[in-house]
Amino acid sequence: MNEKTEELRDIFTNVTDGEETVTESQTATRGSLEKDERTIDERLENVIAQMRERYAFETTLTDEELIRVAKGFYDDVSDEDLASELEVSSEDVFDARLSLHLVESEADAPDIDLAAIRERDAADLDALADEFDASEPQIRRARRVAAAQDESRAANDRYRDEFDSILGDSELTERIASDVREDGLEDATEGMETDVSL
Repeated sequence: MNEKTEELRDIFTNVTDGEETVTESQTATRGSLEKDERTIDERLENVIAQMRERYAFETTLTDEELIRVAKGFYDDVSDEDLASELEVSSEDVFDARLSLHLVESEADAPDIDLAAIRERDAADLDALADEFDASEPQIRRARRVAAAQDESRAANDRYRDEFDSILGDSELTERIASDVREDGLEDATEGMETDVSL
């Protein structure tokens, strides 16, 4: 050992309290688009708990059932199919979706101008029904959809955005992971003989 090397060794052993070697454990972590360590269900449950605290929920469904409703909404499962699965009425599922701000104006109130509905008095159901060539129950439903949208907008669509983030990201993560696996397999097998006779 030359003089400089000895000097550096002495400095190293002084700094490391006399240890001759330093070993730091390393863990291999897998990359993920999902930065939150909680499961999707835990994250959904957290959003639902926040909403229950802030709003008077008009639903008798449990948190687990509400999680299923949210997932079903993002999977394009109809209210009727969700109702059958949860053994509740489709109206219960509709109420739950409104409570969670999960509405689609085109599907939930087709052919009805929700902006016009908002501006009109609730006592004017007959006139609205005539104007939109709809039944009174359809107008009542449209007013409920409009009210749910207003409630969501008053919260800057915060909860809807959280649902989008949780459930939209999970689909994206699965799709990207699948693409990565396929690309990796393609790269690994590139140039290999595939015409093998057994």
